[in-house]
Amino acid sequence: MEALRLEGIGKRYGRKPILEGVSLAVRPGEVYALAGPNGSGKTTLIRLVTGLAFPTWGRALLLGEDVHKSPAAKRHLGAVVEAPAAFYPYLTGRENLRLHAYLSGVKDEARVGEVLARLKLLAVADQRVGSYSLGQRQRLGLAAAILHRPKVLVLDEPTSGLDPEGVELVHSLLKEEAQNGAAVLLSTHHLQEVSRYTHRVGILGGGRLLDEVTLTDQKAYRLEAHPLEGALALLRTLPQVTAARLQGGAILFKGDPEAALGALLKEGYRVKALSPQGFDLMAYYQERVRHA
Repeated sequence: MEALRLEGIGKRYGRKPILEGVSLAVRPGEVYALAGPNGSGKTTLIRLVTGLAFPTWGRALLLGEDVHKSPAAKRHLGAVVEAPAAFYPYLTGRENLRLHAYLSGVKDEARVGEVLARLKLLAVADQRVGSYSLGQRQRLGLAAAILHRPKVLVLDEPTSGLDPEGVELVHSLLKEEAQNGAAVLLSTHHLQEVSRYTHRVGILGGGRLLDEVTLTDQKAYRLEAHPLEGALALLRTLPQVTAARLQGGAILFKGDPEAALGALLKEGYRVKALSPQGFDLMAYYQERVRHA
């Protein structure tokens, strides 16, 4: 079962449609990034998923429960929607998290210290939140979101307001949460950064889901071999190679590079170079949005 599923969800304010029939799913252990220009509906979609806004049509399911009909569905959810997250400014960071722990039913007293350490907030944990910088409040919000070990983590621009060290910290944390089995949905403008660990990217435009890119399917390799045409013909016969074509005096292919290399060497081809070929997600995104 998908941890998070949207079924034709849409939102209209008066006569103006903000989102129109968006359907997507995020599985446990997967990171799904929402990308799109300002006004494309990303934040509205995040608010619908977290139950902060009600859909005009469609539904949002968390582990099979409708988040708008079953209050219990939110027990699976950790979220940072408003940046920075709201806290009591006269309480310390540790006191705010203890309050969140109580409200979330977290009985493990050591858990508060764990998340403070994970978000590198121990140095300011006993200072009032009112004295925190924007980046510190943003990291405290993420600490609160993961405090109860949610099965679904939903974040709206989680690196907003962070310095480079904080940005890298958040990216590593989201990757780690997914590896531990959480389903992660985030909105972002930083495609190059999230492409390092994101499994799929949904491209929004005009309130619609324009495209969905599975990044694991985009991994390709560049091969230089002689004779080139013969090497291409051989690769196309291999079951471990799913696609192969010529580009700029080399072969681009998807599949198992070790199987491809072994087959070429066995048949006597001279392999000059074999290297990963990166997929330019930003270029693809810009092209897709431009022609929406």
